[in-house]
Amino acid sequence: MRKLAETCDRISATPKKLQKVAIVADYLKSRAPDEAATSAVFLSGRPFPVWEEATLQVGGSLLWRLVAELAGKSDAELTATYRKYGDLGAVAGEVLADRGQPGVNVLEARDAFRQIAGARGSAPKEALVRQLLSQATPLEAKYLVKIITGDLRIGLKESLVEEAIAKAYGGTLAEVQRANMLLGDIGGTLLLAVAGKLVEARMRLFHPLGFMLASPAETAEDALSYFENPSVEDKYDGIRAQAHCAGENVRFFSRTRDDITESFPELPDALAGLPQDAILDGEIVAWCYAGAALGRALPFSALQQRLGWKKVSQDLMRQVPVVYLAFDVLYAGGQLLIDLSLRERACILDGLLSECKPGRARSLAPQGQLAFDPPEQTGSTRVLRAPAFQADSPAELDQLFEAAQARGNEGLMIKDPTSPYTPGRRGKSWLKLKRELGTLDVVVTAVEYGHGKRVGVLSDYTFAVWDGERLANIGKAYSGLTDAEIGEMGKWFLQHTIEDQGFRLIVEPKVVLEVAFNNMMRSDRHASGLALRFPRIVRLRPDKLPEEADTIARAREIYENQK
Repeated sequence: MRKLAETCDRISATPKKLQKVAIVADYLKSRAPDEAATSAVFLSGRPFPVWEEATLQVGGSLLWRLVAELAGKSDAELTATYRKYGDLGAVAGEVLADRGQPGVNVLEARDAFRQIAGARGSAPKEALVRQLLSQATPLEAKYLVKIITGDLRIGLKESLVEEAIAKAYGGTLAEVQRANMLLGDIGGTLLLAVAGKLVEARMRLFHPLGFMLASPAETAEDALSYFENPSVEDKYDGIRAQAHCAGENVRFFSRTRDDITESFPELPDALAGLPQDAILDGEIVAWCYAGAALGRALPFSALQQRLGWKKVSQDLMRQVPVVYLAFDVLYAGGQLLIDLSLRERACILDGLLSECKPGRARSLAPQGQLAFDPPEQTGSTRVLRAPAFQADSPAELDQLFEAAQARGNEGLMIKDPTSPYTPGRRGKSWLKLKRELGTLDVVVTAVEYGHGKRVGVLSDYTFAVWDGERLANIGKAYSGLTDAEIGEMGKWFLQHTIEDQGFRLIVEPKVVLEVAFNNMMRSDRHASGLALRFPRIVRLRPDKLPEEADTIARAREIYENQK
């Protein structure tokens, strides 16, 4: 582990990507294959391969307490060091004393992580983490903590580790990338590269692939400037999800690669029994049934009621019905389909959904006529083929946009029908056209120190609206202001701090911001009982007094109107 930690320090010290790749490649070649494979996982910033479901379940508060205990430091001393680095791993490396610890090697760290993941209860986990950190040297502890928290912060992405594997062991970068995508295991990919067997990698279901991402388009004219004859879909306000289907086993994964199947227990059966194993891309949305045969997607605030439950009751499933709107297919019949065009994948998806159990999946009629039998009649329709439209002019695209918003959806997805599916990448083949729901004038009540390039900078603002005579927090934002504005405001906040909580400062409620957002939802996180979705700071409002900020009544009005 000492060699790996020293390597991480060297990687952090250079901003040049080619040098980072060379340092990683040299390190990997110097290790035995088993140690190199585990190191590749650690260098990707995680304790376990992506495909594994193991998690450490070790929170920041526990690590903070153990680092303070092992270092013999007070909470105030640790806070002062944290402000300097903005990273608990770096804090551990500085405050822990070198007492001649025996050190930990990479394979011992791997085994310790597995023990921690398997431990049940906070006390056994705490004992195992304490034992691991007490054996490690300060430099090793620095990176063990970083791996536990899931962020090395040394400017090294998994894509650079893939480049290093190709450089160290041969094989093309494309072969390494494809094997890692199929396996969901950078360590397993390294072992295939060592053996010269990268081309033998096969798809491992039930580990989510990266999601293809969309870039924003400012206007309809802007969107149509990138490609002709686009495929146009509604942009739904739900949870993007991959459906992995293998016989009767179906599971759903979110964009954060979390298994969310248990939150939607009525969905898997709709895709169970497909004649081919498959991976679909789509959106889980709350659905409103209206009339005999019409329905529409509801805002995310409705879907939110379904999240976080270990067991979803029949009553909740009836109160907030959900559907899976499928719009793409990545894998089917033993073949990875991402290199095919969107047009070809759409045909394959249509064929797959036609093979679902009777009544379980339906294709929606074109041009937004969302017609299908409500569950009271079929009792089973849970998967819908998202309709795709055509638009050849900005005027047609604007009409489709207005129609999408009339259906309660966020806007449009505009896709190049000739484009392949590029996992984890945000290009111009998929575009999103949406407009902000509204803005609020809010008062800043607290600020926090940022991360990364904003370490030591007060850049994260918590803000509130008026609820009678008091301010009720409604959200937090960290984007929208320039670095110069953040710097100036940081000086002001330091001079007007009411309570110093270490990483967070409670400040005098005198600064007014205009904040834009895409949606609003019910939330227990804030005193207002509401939360803004995707808030962005539009501008500072020095022309407004705090008393002129918006009220909770205005926020509730926006919330009700969006429904």
